[in-house]
Amino acid sequence: MFHELLWHQLLKLDRQDTAERAICSYCCETDSHIITMLKSEYLVEMEKRDISRLQPGTDSVKAGFIEQLCILSYLINSSQLPPSKKPVKAESLPGGAFFFRGPHVLPTAKLEDVFGANPELLYSAIEGLGAEKCDFGDASIELQVLPRVKITFIVWARDDEFRARASILFDETVSKQLPLDSLQATVNLVVDAIIQSTS
Repeated sequence: MFHELLWHQLLKLDRQDTAERAICSYCCETDSHIITMLKSEYLVEMEKRDISRLQPGTDSVKAGFIEQLCILSYLINSSQLPPSKKPVKAESLPGGAFFFRGPHVLPTAKLEDVFGANPELLYSAIEGLGAEKCDFGDASIELQVLPRVKITFIVWARDDEFRARASILFDETVSKQLPLDSLQATVNLVVDAIIQSTS
């Protein structure tokens, strides 16, 4: 079973406490949580160890491997610590300078390739993903990915002198909501969703 260790950890936690920490709902009759990720609602069925994305008017869709990882990790690790509202790069997070390199480098190159010629395409995520426009770079958005996790994406356009650049920022408390490996997986999931929103 996917993420068996994560399910084992989650099932040991108090359900109501988890709901309060993660800012999600819990139904004791069905032993399930409902949590919002990227503007979509997900049903987390504890007894079945199953997560599905709810779609109004149609059948739910089983969550993918990365979606499950992000949600399970968040439900286990989320904290009631308030955000500092201080944006930082991944390398400034505790342990980030060591972790976010090599195979764990964040996908800024994808953002540069897709949005470098026309950064304002980034704003297509505003409607589909519920992003908010920011004032950084040539174009930037902030996304409420999970109830306690916001991520900011910034793009600078390429021109005759400089190549395109992209940056990804987090609240400096984000590592209290997700461990670094799950944060990296979450960023990859979100960048793919942003790119898909342009098509």
